[in-house]
Amino acid sequence: MRLQRVKTIITGASGGIGRVITFRFLREGALVLAVARNSEDLSELRTAAQNEGSSLTTHAADVSRMSDVASLMEATHRLWNGGTEVLINAAGIYGPKNVLEKTSPEAWLKTIMVNLYGTMLMTRAVLPNMKKQKKGTVINFSGGGEGAFPRFSAYAASKGGIVRFTESVAEEVKEYGITMNAIAPGAVNSRLLDEALLAGRGKVGEATYQKLLKQKEEGGVSPERAAELCVFLASSGQFTGKVWSAVWDDVKSAKRHAKDIMATDIYTYRRIKPSDRGYDWK
Repeated sequence: MRLQRVKTIITGASGGIGRVITFRFLREGALVLAVARNSEDLSELRTAAQNEGSSLTTHAADVSRMSDVASLMEATHRLWNGGTEVLINAAGIYGPKNVLEKTSPEAWLKTIMVNLYGTMLMTRAVLPNMKKQKKGTVINFSGGGEGAFPRFSAYAASKGGIVRFTESVAEEVKEYGITMNAIAPGAVNSRLLDEALLAGRGKVGEATYQKLLKQKEEGGVSPERAAELCVFLASSGQFTGKVWSAVWDDVKSAKRHAKDIMATDIYTYRRIKPSDRGYDWK
């Protein structure tokens, strides 16, 4: 077990990738505080996790609400005396699916609030104790690929923001022994995929609809890949400020090349300049 009694908060824990990560961390010996909005979903999670031992605690909270996050932190103080060692921000929504002019501004903002603002609130809440401990790991979730994601602009903007947020705060906290990374989980078959297909061709666009339908039929990327990457990042402590692909990045290779990865902009998002593509436009 690589995470024996490591105190871990996982948001978005009742479904999708967050649920898979929760069970993986329990099997690795972690003490898990699973967070989701719906109490009934958390009750079902507790029932399903009975065979994994008694190291699971649940707490209902909306990570986009400051009052809920404050209540959650009070719960961690009672549970662990505030000693959270790992935070995994897996809570997220797709949000509105349509061309921008037909998108509700309120729905667009809600996506930013849950995905980006919620990630910020949770990270901000755990950092003081992590700094006192001189150790800690924060793992965020990017997504939507490295390029444009038309008709999902709120989701794409929120996930792009998470990447830059992760890299920026990682620099702020590295002197305290805290690592902070983001994971791109790949095209996982989940509730979000079902929601996108249910929205239909008219809203998501024919090309995207066919791509998502093919993903659904072929099974998509296993969420276990993201879970394994979370275990790796939570247990290694070698890397910070990076964006990791659960599909393409080989952790064994990363271990061998840790010095080069941390000394360069490998596994980061960067602006591509003409000179990067061999052009001299002076």
